[in-house]
Amino acid sequence: MNSSSKSSHCSRKSDPADPAATAGLADSLYWLIRLRWFAVAGIFCAALFARGALGLDLPYARVCAIAGALGVYNLALRLYLGRAAAAGGPGLPSLLNRLANAQIPLDLLALTALVHFTGGVENPFSYYFVFHMIIASVLLSRRASYLQAAAALLLFLLMAGMEYSGRWAHYCAASSPQLCARADALRLLGACAAFASTLFIAVYMATSIAQKLRLKEAHLRAANEQLREKDKIKSNYVLRVTHDIKEHLAAIQACLDPVLHGVTGEVAPAQRGLIQRSYDRTGKLMTFVKALLEITRIKLSRKMETGNFSLRKTAESAVGHVAERAAARKIRLSWTVGHGVDQIHGSQIYIEETIAGFLANAVKYTPEGGRVDMTIGDAGASVLIRVTDTGMGIPADELPHIFEEFYRARNARAAERTGTGLGLSIAREVALRHKGRVWAESREGEGSAFYLALPKPAAA
Repeated sequence: MNSSSKSSHCSRKSDPADPAATAGLADSLYWLIRLRWFAVAGIFCAALFARGALGLDLPYARVCAIAGALGVYNLALRLYLGRAAAAGGPGLPSLLNRLANAQIPLDLLALTALVHFTGGVENPFSYYFVFHMIIASVLLSRRASYLQAAAALLLFLLMAGMEYSGRWAHYCAASSPQLCARADALRLLGACAAFASTLFIAVYMATSIAQKLRLKEAHLRAANEQLREKDKIKSNYVLRVTHDIKEHLAAIQACLDPVLHGVTGEVAPAQRGLIQRSYDRTGKLMTFVKALLEITRIKLSRKMETGNFSLRKTAESAVGHVAERAAARKIRLSWTVGHGVDQIHGSQIYIEETIAGFLANAVKYTPEGGRVDMTIGDAGASVLIRVTDTGMGIPADELPHIFEEFYRARNARAAERTGTGLGLSIAREVALRHKGRVWAESREGEGSAFYLALPKPAAA
C-alpha cells in the first residue's frame, strides 16, 4: 500500500496558464495509478504468502476484498482521468488537483483497513503511514504536512482504541496470541506513542529540509529568470546592431558593384583587383550577418508560422540549391523519399533552409568525385531526414560541439576559412522549435551523417 504514500506528490497547485505544469500533474497522476496496480498485486501476493507459508489465521477474504475495491477505484480513477485529459479545457488544472487530493483520504482509509485485518497495532506495515508524511513534507506546506500527520494518527488511534475496547475484532498476526499488543494496554500505549512520535518527527525533519530546498529553489528560479531576461536583452541588441550592419553592407555592395562592372568608367587592373577583393569580403560578411540575424530572430520569436506542406517538394527545392555546385565539383548527389512520407506540419521555409544547409555543408567538405546522399523515411512517430557524405569527417573530440554557435571543427577551419559557424546552430534551433531533434555521426577521414527528426502531424 505504499502507493498511497505517493499521492501527495500531486497535491501542488497547477498554474492554469502553465501547460507544462498541467501536463506534469497529469503525468504524476498516471504514475500513481500505475504504482497502485503494483500495490494491489502486492496485497494478493502477501495474503497468499501469509496463508500458505506462515499459516496465519487472518480474514483473507476481507483482505482480498479491500485489494479488489482498491483496484476498482484505481480503474475508475484511470478512466475518469483519461476522459478529463482528453477533454482538456481551462478547468483541467483544478480538476487534476481535486483528483490528486481525493486519493489521500481514500488510500489512508484502505491502508487503515488492511492494517486492522492483518494484525492491528503489531503489524509492522502500519508504518507505511510515514511515507505520506515524508512526501507531503517535501511537496506541501508545513501546515498541510502536520494536518496529514494528524489525520494519519487519528485513524491509527481510532483503530487501536476500537480493537482494545472490543468493539472491533482484533486479528492477531503473531504466531502466539500472547504476543499480540491488544492483550496488553501498556504495550498498546507504547506502540501508539511510538507511532505518533515517528509521524511528527518525520514531518518536522522533512519540512525543515524541504523549506531550505524551497528557498534555494526560489533563488535559483529568480536567477534563471534574470539570465533569461539578460539573454533576451542581448539578443535584441544583436538583432538591432546586425540589422544596421546589414544595411551598411548592402549599401557598400551597391556602390562597389557598378564600379566593378565598369558602369562608372574603365577601371585599371590593379584597382579592379582591390575592388574585387573588397566586394568578395563584403559578400562573405553579408552572409555571416544574415546567419546571425536568422538565429537571433529564431531565438526571439515565440512561435513560427507553421502549416502542412509537402516534404518531398521541399526536399527537391533544397537539392536544387546545391545541385549546380555539386555538379561543378563532380560530386554525385542523390536523394530519395520513402513511400508514404510527404505531408508534414511545420515551417516550410526553415525546414528547407535546414536541409539545404546540411547538403551545402556536405558538398563543401567533400572532395571532388565524392558522394552526397539524402534519404527521407518513416521513423515511427517522426520523419527522419539523413544526409551522408564521403567528406573529411569530424574529429571525435569535436563532434559533441558542432551544433554550438560559432563553433567550427579544426579540419573545417583549415579547409574553409570563411565559414560562419552558425549554420548548424540554426538547424538545432529549428529542430527544437518543431519539437524534433538533430544530431550527427562522423569519423574523421571517412565522412559524416547528419540527421533531422521531425514529428509527424499527429505526433506534433
